Amino acid sequence: MSRTKKGFNFKKFFDPQPHDENKANPDINEPITRKAIAKSLADIDDLVMKDIKIGEHQVTIIYLHTIVKKTLIDEMVYNPLNKSKSVKPEDVFKNFEVVDRDQLPKLIHDICSGYTVILFEQTVIKINTYSAPDRAITSPENETTVMGPQDGFVENVETNLSLIKKRIRSPQLKSKSILLGTETKNNVVVLYMDNIANEENVKRVLTRLENVEFHGFLGMAVLKQMLEDKPFSPFPQFGITVRSDNTVDALLNGKIIVMMNGSPEAAILPASFLEMFLSPEDYYNRWTTATLLRMLRLAGFFISILLTSTYVAVLTFHPEMLPPQLLRLLAESRAKVPFPPIMEALIIELVIEVLREAGARMPSKIGQTIGIVGGIVIGTAAVEAGLASNILIVLVAVTALLSFIPPSYLMSNAIRFIRYFYILAAGILGIYGQMIVFAWMFNHLSNMTSLGTPYLTPIIPRKWTDLLNSVIRTPTKFMVQRAGISRAKKDLIRPLDEE
Repeated sequence: MSRTKKGFNFKKFFDPQPHDENKANPDINEPITRKAIAKSLADIDDLVMKDIKIGEHQVTIIYLHTIVKKTLIDEMVYNPLNKSKSVKPEDVFKNFEVVDRDQLPKLIHDICSGYTVILFEQTVIKINTYSAPDRAITSPENETTVMGPQDGFVENVETNLSLIKKRIRSPQLKSKSILLGTETKNNVVVLYMDNIANEENVKRVLTRLENVEFHGFLGMAVLKQMLEDKPFSPFPQFGITVRSDNTVDALLNGKIIVMMNGSPEAAILPASFLEMFLSPEDYYNRWTTATLLRMLRLAGFFISILLTSTYVAVLTFHPEMLPPQLLRLLAESRAKVPFPPIMEALIIELVIEVLREAGARMPSKIGQTIGIVGGIVIGTAAVEAGLASNILIVLVAVTALLSFIPPSYLMSNAIRFIRYFYILAAGILGIYGQMIVFAWMFNHLSNMTSLGTPYLTPIIPRKWTDLLNSVIRTPTKFMVQRAGISRAKKDLIRPLDEE
């Protein structure tokens, strides 16, 4: 995105013309020499520039020792040079790439990426010697399932690509790499099935990536926010996953995957509101169990945002709605509470948020103890001190549990955020205020898009077959068409006459 004095130029963000990198690199045409490389990599302590004599000729070896193992550089570079008497790269090395003399910025990026550069008198070559330590492939902790594959993505994008390509062995799986981040130069990879994915969606993703200008990305979730259609919305507009099976399923359904080196997450574009409540395990279970769990997750969303606010609205404005026995029970429960219901609810909600954050930020063993013991102790003490009613403690605990039901962590955070709007509206206008916020939320969701596709698909289906894989998951035998949100080239998953 281009920056102006008044702010960001959002029009250029969707402009299909990418920005000109030559303007940002004034030395792009400077020839490659030892002096030029030393100037570009000045004040870097781990830079190694070593000169070696081969007969009467001199060869310069350049690399960063912190991301290249000594044993590997000895095996691939030093030993072949010491054994050779030739100054021709093809006589010394078996695996290398020749670099043009006018590609200095690209060569500097390669050195910072773990390549070893060798300067001969007439030729410049590079050898991939990157050997920095990487995390091993383990089970995904954020999206755990009982059944299905248990290999999750890691921070190395090449390892993540291998997990996908060992499942999709097809030349139709295309990948395009883009360097993003003016300082970090993150390698971002766009994956899609060429024979399935919608061309307009692919072009739209590539255009947005090419027009992103940022100093660097800490993770995929940061880049994802810069690609969304509605950046001010509390709801996530793209899916995000660390599971390889979930990623493969999205590719086969005509969606586009964006992955970034240094981040274990993969973004799924486009995504709908209902997909935030779907789990990969839904497809491993029987359709009856999957349907029940999907209904539970969607019902949990509405209960989580409405339960506490309904308590506030009824006690503040509509006590006549309750049966006499329940009203008497609530009155006895709130007999010692000096605060109005809205203040009572906000205090307990904030206490729950503090406990949740404290448990998440502390070491795992201590965090579990703080979450369980802290909730019990504080809840009991608050009731005995008259700061809150015991019924409200139960309601807040239920809503807190229900907010964790969605498999998408970003959707869970959205539920936590919008719940306060419902509580405030209920405390000011009662159930009428609740319905105003509810109508605003549905109007907002109806106007939202994900990569130009309506966000409420398939609640408002693009085609009737979307309903077969929505809240109700029919048996796999009957799901023969891809989801309408992808606008895929190939509509059928399998031929109908195969049996």
